Amino acid sequence: MGTAAVVKAFREIRAALAVLNAELDGAGLVPFSVADPLGGLADGCLEILAGAREVEAGFAALKAKAAVTYTEAACAVAGPDTPVVAQEMAVAAEIGCVLALGPRAAGSFLATSHAVVSSLPRTLEALQAGTISWQHAVVMADETACLDAAGAAALEAHFLDPDVPDGARGCPAGELPAHRFRVKARTWRERHHAESIEKRHAQGVVERRVEFRPDRDGMAWLSACLPADQAVAGWNRLTGVARALQGTDERRTLTQLRADLFAATVLGSGTSDRTYARGTPAGSVEETDVPPTSIRAHVLVTVPVFSLLGLADEPAMLDGYGPVPPSMARELIANGAGSFHRVLVDPRDGAPLEIGRTSYRLTKAMRAWLRMRDAKCPFPGCSNHSLDNEADHLLAWANGGTTGISNLGQPCPKHHKLRHTTGWTPTPATKNEPPGWTSPIGRHYPSEHQDWEPPRWPKGVRPGAVDIVRHRGSPWEDALERFLHAPA
Repeated sequence: MGTAAVVKAFREIRAALAVLNAELDGAGLVPFSVADPLGGLADGCLEILAGAREVEAGFAALKAKAAVTYTEAACAVAGPDTPVVAQEMAVAAEIGCVLALGPRAAGSFLATSHAVVSSLPRTLEALQAGTISWQHAVVMADETACLDAAGAAALEAHFLDPDVPDGARGCPAGELPAHRFRVKARTWRERHHAESIEKRHAQGVVERRVEFRPDRDGMAWLSACLPADQAVAGWNRLTGVARALQGTDERRTLTQLRADLFAATVLGSGTSDRTYARGTPAGSVEETDVPPTSIRAHVLVTVPVFSLLGLADEPAMLDGYGPVPPSMARELIANGAGSFHRVLVDPRDGAPLEIGRTSYRLTKAMRAWLRMRDAKCPFPGCSNHSLDNEADHLLAWANGGTTGISNLGQPCPKHHKLRHTTGWTPTPATKNEPPGWTSPIGRHYPSEHQDWEPPRWPKGVRPGAVDIVRHRGSPWEDALERFLHAPA
C-alpha cells in the first residue's frame, strides 16, 4: 500500500485501535477507575465514542482530499484527448470499487468531496479538526450548491466562524445532528439567497408533484411535493384528527392513525374526515364512520411587519417548516387568522421579548410564544414538531417556579417522560433561548437556538417611525392597525 510512510501510518492506526478495543474489553493495563470500576467504564466508553467521532471526521476529510487528488492525477494521466464524461465515469467507477460504493453513491461522494476541498475551506478545516462530521459537510455542500462564492462563504462563516458578526447562536453546528443542522442551514440560505424567495417559490409551485416509490414487504411510499403551507396544514390536520381518535378502544398508534387517515382521504372518492380507515385484527383496512370533529389545521406563521405590508420581501417563518414567501404568509393571514397576538421583538437581534403570568396555567398566547422560541422539542437532536409538545415548568410550580417564558420548556411526550422518570434534567432557559439538558452522569448538552435576525427596514422608512409604517392604501392596513393597538 503506497509508500513506506503510508504503510507505517496505517499500521500505527491499527495498533491504536487494538489498544482501544482492549480497554473496552477490560484487558487494558490500567482500569478506567480503580475506586469505581463500573462508573469508570461507563465514562470511558463515552470518551472513546467522543474520540472516535473526532477521528472519523478527520478520516472523512482525508478521504475527500484523496478522492479529489486522485481525480486530478487520473485526469492528467489520461490526457486531453479523453472525453470528459468518459473520464468522469472512469474516476467514479474506480473510487466506487475502492470504497465499495455503487455508481450513484460514488458520484455523490465525489461531488461533495470536490465542493468541500475546492470551495468550502472552513468546512474542510472543521472536518479535519473533528468539530463537524462528514454528514455536516454534505449538508454544507448541498445548501451552498446554488449560491455564488460570496453567498457560500457567508453561510460557512455564519455557522463555522466564531468571530463573525451575528453568527449562529446556541448549540454549535458540529454538535447538532446533521438533520437538524440542515434545517438551520436551509433557513439561513432562504433568508440570504441573492434571488428572491418569491421567484424561487413560484418555480417550485410549477414543479409540484406526487411521487410513488416501492418499498419492502408489500409496502410503498406515496408522497407529494406541495407548497409548504399546504403540507404543514395537512400534517397538522392529520395529527389533530388522529389524536382525537385515540382512546381506550383504539389500538393503533398515532403513526398508524395518520397513515390510515391519509389512505382513507386519498381513496375515499371525496369523503370528508367523517370517514377514516380502521385496521382490523387480520391487518386489512375498512372504512368506518366517525362523529364529525372540530379539528382545524392550526398554522403558526411569524411575519415581519414590512413583509406583511408588501414593503419588503423578507421571508416569513412557518412553524414546523421554516422560511416561506411573504405572499404565502399574507394569504394565510387574510384567509385564516381570526385574531392577532402582538409580538414585540428586540430590534437588536429580532428575538421575542419576555412575557410572564402569575397563575399555573398557560394562555394560548404563551403557548404560541413557546412555539416561536423553541420551534420544536428542545431535547438535543429531537425534531418533534412544537404542535405536539407539552408545556413543562423547568423549576416546578410547587417549588416556587413561575409560569414565565424563561421557566418553561416544551418537550415532546417522550422527552417529557424522560425528564420525570430518569436523571435527565433541563437547564435554565431565557426569553429567547430554550433549555439545554444535563445527562444522569453530569454531561451538559446545549440546546438548539432559533437564528433570530434583526428586522430589515425598507429604504425610506426610519426605524421607530410608526406613522410611516402605517402604509396607507395597503390591503393589510386594518390588520396592522389592530396589531399596533392591541393590548400587550
